[in-house]
Amino acid sequence: MLKRLLAGLTLGMLLLAPAAGAAPRQASVTVFAAASLTNVLQELGTEYTKETGNTVGFSFAATSMLARQIETGAHADVFFSADQEWMEYLDQRGLVQKASRRNLLGNRLALVAPADSALQLKVEPNFKLLVALKGGRLATGDPDSVPVGRYARSALTSLGVWNDLAERLVRADNVRTALAFVARGEAPLGIVYLTDAKAEPRVRIVDLFPTNSHFPISYPIALTNGASAQAAAFIEFLRGPAGTAAFEKFGFIVLH
Repeated sequence: MLKRLLAGLTLGMLLLAPAAGAAPRQASVTVFAAASLTNVLQELGTEYTKETGNTVGFSFAATSMLARQIETGAHADVFFSADQEWMEYLDQRGLVQKASRRNLLGNRLALVAPADSALQLKVEPNFKLLVALKGGRLATGDPDSVPVGRYARSALTSLGVWNDLAERLVRADNVRTALAFVARGEAPLGIVYLTDAKAEPRVRIVDLFPTNSHFPISYPIALTNGASAQAAAFIEFLRGPAGTAAFEKFGFIVLH
């Protein structure tokens, strides 16, 4: 089973590598965004183009991967991060426009299982997560680099079960890869964002993590130093009524 999981993880990384490159050059605005924003931003990009005639190109991948690509010179007008740390990483290197930085969204952390699982488990201090795995592994983002994994480690630590689970993780390269392991039944449980859990019919939500069990989940957005003239207008569109409605529809918490 472990070999299958690791093989799937490698394949997931290979499949995502092209998507994490520069988005179409003909786009008026190029957005590098966390994988968990895929569905909602694709919908909003289409709506924005219909409204303005300006096209939007997206690259969705792990926030860490995108930040490092921007650092090494990849073209992006907008960086939409799944946590503060990677936005700060670029900010400290002078690669984003500090004045444009906004905390746009929040999210919840969910424990998920395959849709046909009958598991009942309440997320609480010292809960029996290791027992519930029944020898399997817990899929989430790599806690050393991927935001969802960092939030998961924070939550499991505060609930007193991290030491039991640290060696039982499938450390996915982004949240959608972690979600796929559970959806395919290759991992009996996973920790993902609530919005991702809602977007995948092949998983079900076992329980939500208490919001006070982990660092606040926030999605900052900012213009890069090389942003096009249209990029600021796209961010304002996301902060406007259409963006608010779409983000809420997909289950995000709108912060602005």
